[in-house]
Amino acid sequence: MAALDGLPPLRDVIQRHGLDAKKALGQNFLLDLNLTQKIARTAGPLDDATVIEVGPGPGGLTRAILALGAKKVVAVERDARCLPALAEIAAHYPGRLDVIEADALKVPFKTLADGPVRIIANLPYNVGTQLLVNWLLPEQWPPFWQSMTLMFQREVGLRIVAGADDDHYGRLGVLCGWRTKARMAFDVSPQAFTPPPKVTSSVVHLEPIADPIPCSVSTLEKVTQAAFGQRRKMLRQSLKSLGGEALLARADIDPQRRAETLTVEEFCRLANCLSG
Repeated sequence: MAALDGLPPLRDVIQRHGLDAKKALGQNFLLDLNLTQKIARTAGPLDDATVIEVGPGPGGLTRAILALGAKKVVAVERDARCLPALAEIAAHYPGRLDVIEADALKVPFKTLADGPVRIIANLPYNVGTQLLVNWLLPEQWPPFWQSMTLMFQREVGLRIVAGADDDHYGRLGVLCGWRTKARMAFDVSPQAFTPPPKVTSSVVHLEPIADPIPCSVSTLEKVTQAAFGQRRKMLRQSLKSLGGEALLARADIDPQRRAETLTVEEFCRLANCLSG
């Protein structure tokens, strides 16, 4: 892609700016520019969208998103060391890249852009799941974003797309299944990163469901937390603190079942019976 966008190879950028990846920030830099383009393409058409990227690091994915024609990119980066490298990309694409130095967990994302928004990110491992949950669970729905194309450790990706009776099914699978259509796009080997992580990564693509089952966010969180907190126990035991057998009877769910056998619709039913 250096030939495509006229910018220097990422390894040179990292060396020139002294950007060794910091474990404390959950950083693993993605250097394969063919791969960053594949991630950006997975998000769908970008020419009408503002793309929000979290943790761009030296900007490999940022460059791919811009080269594929994104109207605007807003990149949130906590590591001040990366800002000069990102400034070089901003200068190469005048008016199309805004960089915000901030902790992503404290950023009010819905205020960053008007119009269609796509989130594309190789998320820092240490905050990725929490960011996803924050984007999934606003009180107002549909959300500010049209799609999310995110990289996680493969284990987390499997939990995001899992459904009932899947070994990876848990609270995350229920929340993602309730409000989105989620799919695994492809896996990424450790060798694509600097430094290579110990595990395989996966790119997951999520699109919001316009009309999910009506349900209280906080109550659904409470029910899934209790049910999967003791996932090997029968629901009459794991949900005891929320009403146990009486709650399950109201929801018409067999008290001898276990959490991983319940569909998203059944979890919503439990939450609505608890609220009611």
